[in-house]
Amino acid sequence: MTYPKMMELDPTLLQPNPWNTNILTPENEAKLEESIKRLGFFRPAVVREIAISPNSDLPTHQILGGEHRAQIAGKMGHLTIPVMNLGPIDDLKAKEIGIADNARYGLDDQMAFADLIKSMGNADQLKDFLPYTEHDFADLFTTTEIDLDSLGLEENFEKDEEKDDVSEKPVQPKAPKTHTIIRYKVSNRDAEDLTALIERTKTDNGFTSSDDLTNAGDALVHLLLNRQATGQVEADAELFELEDLDEAVE
Repeated sequence: MTYPKMMELDPTLLQPNPWNTNILTPENEAKLEESIKRLGFFRPAVVREIAISPNSDLPTHQILGGEHRAQIAGKMGHLTIPVMNLGPIDDLKAKEIGIADNARYGLDDQMAFADLIKSMGNADQLKDFLPYTEHDFADLFTTTEIDLDSLGLEENFEKDEEKDDVSEKPVQPKAPKTHTIIRYKVSNRDAEDLTALIERTKTDNGFTSSDDLTNAGDALVHLLLNRQATGQVEADAELFELEDLDEAVE
């Protein structure tokens, strides 16, 4: 037999492997069942052959990937499911394949993913079969991007020298660059809280002498440094307490 081999097997006869760490909550089990009803068993389970059953000439098949889908399909009454049989591979290779099957190597572009989700419907239409929480959907449906290009900033955040009549104008040396604009994306909910915190910090600490963007950046740096300093003070206090305790014990 040539492996890997596509097969159709009874999901109730497939054995789970003993090292699967993927735990399915009741909520996600219901989502997975709804996904199978809605989308079908579109992804085969991955199995290996581990032994010959005493009562059969056929090998026993152990699941390396898709255990929960196979179990739910069996409960739903599916007589067979699609299976990719890898053959009689050893334990180490089986564990490597199981981990790789459960892993995800890429990261979503959050703006593109939010747009994709929005194009498929609203949260009420998607929450029953997609593996995301209500909090996840709330973030996805409120995610926006501030278009800094609309502010008229050049790519390098500096305007080019006027090219007209350059021979008639003396070349002015560029002022040293003291600030850099950094782009971040956050959900609307977090953006409102962060903006309010920065505005309070600007007012309380007098960050008002520059443009709004610089003032906001200075306030954010102040917040971070202040938190770092507070953490260091707390750590030093704990250290002094430990030293005092040691001296008392001695």
